[in-house]
Amino acid sequence: MWKYIRSYLFFAVIAALFMVCEVMMDLIQPGLMSKIVDDGVLGLSRGGVGDLNIVWHVGFQMILLVLFGGFCGSMNNVFVHMSAQNIGNEIRKDCFRNIMTFSFPQIDRFGTGSLVTRVTNDITQVQNFVSVFIRGMIRTGLLTFGSMYFMFRLNRTFGLIVLCAFPFIVGCMALCLSKANPLFAGLQAQLDTINAIMQEDVSGIRIIKACVREAYEKLRFGKANDELIKTQLRVLVIFAFMNPVVNALMYLVVAVILYAGSFEVGSGVTTPGSVMAAITYTTQLLNGVLMLVMLFQNISRGYASWKRVKEVLYSEPALKDGALCKDTDSRGTIEFRDVSFSYPGSGQPVLEHINLKVKQGETVAIMGATGCGKTSLIHLIPRFYDATAGTVLVDGVDVKEYGQKALREKIAITLQKSELFSVSIRENILWGKQSAEMDEVKTAAAVAQAESFIASSAEGYDTVVAERGMSLSGGQKQRISIARAVLKPAEILIFDDSTSALDLKTEADLYEALQKSHPESTKIIVAQRIASVRRADRIVIMDNGRIAAVGTHEELRNTCPIYQDICRSQQRISQMGEEEGAREYV
Repeated sequence: MWKYIRSYLFFAVIAALFMVCEVMMDLIQPGLMSKIVDDGVLGLSRGGVGDLNIVWHVGFQMILLVLFGGFCGSMNNVFVHMSAQNIGNEIRKDCFRNIMTFSFPQIDRFGTGSLVTRVTNDITQVQNFVSVFIRGMIRTGLLTFGSMYFMFRLNRTFGLIVLCAFPFIVGCMALCLSKANPLFAGLQAQLDTINAIMQEDVSGIRIIKACVREAYEKLRFGKANDELIKTQLRVLVIFAFMNPVVNALMYLVVAVILYAGSFEVGSGVTTPGSVMAAITYTTQLLNGVLMLVMLFQNISRGYASWKRVKEVLYSEPALKDGALCKDTDSRGTIEFRDVSFSYPGSGQPVLEHINLKVKQGETVAIMGATGCGKTSLIHLIPRFYDATAGTVLVDGVDVKEYGQKALREKIAITLQKSELFSVSIRENILWGKQSAEMDEVKTAAAVAQAESFIASSAEGYDTVVAERGMSLSGGQKQRISIARAVLKPAEILIFDDSTSALDLKTEADLYEALQKSHPESTKIIVAQRIASVRRADRIVIMDNGRIAAVGTHEELRNTCPIYQDICRSQQRISQMGEEEGAREYV
């Protein structure tokens, strides 16, 4: 953590100095009170005659010292928070930066709920750890050992009484902390589970309601929350046991000091003011010990959280950047050379021995049954995953040799699931090209066949999209996503089943407009409908992770049994729909 602390070490040092001053004011007070009692009230130095001037004079000193101590305490809080909050801010930003470099398998390994917990709750615990460490360690250490020192200076007997009780207090604390520490990591893991359930259920609330699964999800969340509460209660019970025991020990020490002090006052060895000062020092020591308990609790929890945060901070990106960051001579060519692929952690091959070359400006469609590897294949082009074997080349260069930013700037992609953000339609489209003018945005929307429904919206392009695009239909979301891809000045356009919610006429108009606006761009279209792919230059048929056939619509209809089956099934469905419509009409 040092690399974060050193940037704000100045604030931490200033906070520590103010804390030293505050504690010193507290430690001086009992001695002054002893002087007021012995000399001002009882007049032990003047034959039993009290002196009101001493009371006023020393009392005024005590008030000034209390005010100065309060000022130092306030300034300590200010600088502690400046240090801890800035450290937490830097850690949180670095965590998010590193998460943005993670590959898909890394994000899957951590889980969305866990990453949210680590970047929010865990880093808050680390901030508390820093605050408590700067403030608590100094205050607790000075109060504990300062009180012991002043006790020995005041009266050796009183100091020895407190010293004898100290091992029992420390032993009790050590026992409780050894029981509580292992629970803190489990506590954060259970928070991960709760966040994961919340994230899943909020994003999937429509499905939950449609399937009437509210009761089940309530039960699932309740069980996870019950486990969290059980762990929290175990921690609280441990510390609930420790605090009374420590209090009992310290009050026992006070009773012994009073008992021993009564004999010493009677024999003239000490004074009543010294006994009062000793009790005050014992109380301060008690406060120091109780603070030490809370300090170690916060440090233990903060350290457990820091270990979890470190996993995010120091996880190396699974996909290493290549050195190539400049344009190549060729534009928009793609080649798969004997490519095989399996998802990380799975021994099951998804793609096997794929050989395919796509030329610049060519439109290539990919078809096949669900699960045959279509999406997995196109995910290798922008290097969302690395091929297990073989080579994927873009513009004649292995994708592993590119810097990821340089590679992905060449590619515009719309995924199966349209991802929109809670900003205006215009800002969602501008993700494709931040510097685009409004005319360019409108042109991209026109190509994507989105202009008409945007114009009919209440605020046009400034209409704010609800979270996850829930205020739009499936087809509208797809068209905005396509407009975003069209706006991007990319050499390769990839459409991963991104027109499935469009009617056939809108889809045909889209591809026609796309061909006119981007004639030189290479286009990869993953689709399930014959109508979506029949105009492609070539159609790739995939079957169980392999390429079964490549050709034009006419060639495949004559030679490829899989394509023939697809044509027949879709034709049959179309005929059934027409017959059903005719019956309804009659």
